Amino acid sequence: QVQLVESGGGLVQPGGSLRLSCAASGFTLDYYAIGWFRQATGKEREGVSCISSSGENTYYADSVKGRFTISRDNAKNTVYLQMNSLKPEDTAVYYCAADISYARVVAGPHHLEVWGQGTLVTVSS
Repeated sequence: QVQLVESGGGLVQPGGSLRLSCAASGFTLDYYAIGWFRQATGKEREGVSCISSSGENTYYADSVKGRFTISRDNAKNTVYLQMNSLKPEDTAVYYCAADISYARVVAGPHHLEVWGQGTLVTVSS
């Protein structure tokens, strides 16, 4: 079964850090670009960060630039999102998605091939 599984979400205080993981099963991530997206209550799903299959290209939304870092370990079939200096406005369900096309992942959360089920991140004191 082809699937992505996110983990690492939770409750954290403002200024804190979390590392999200996106693990693939049933297929290898080597040839796929991966994107992290988030959806806050009552808002549309938005792109957070993307990484190309080789890891050479990355993209960050302006709202997270300088605070979040995306990385991948193809040997572990896993992509990570290190989130530092978290703010209450980062509160959302975070999803990872995989697609053969990096351009399609950068373009947004539409028509991507494989999605995870999401992990909740809550930033609150």
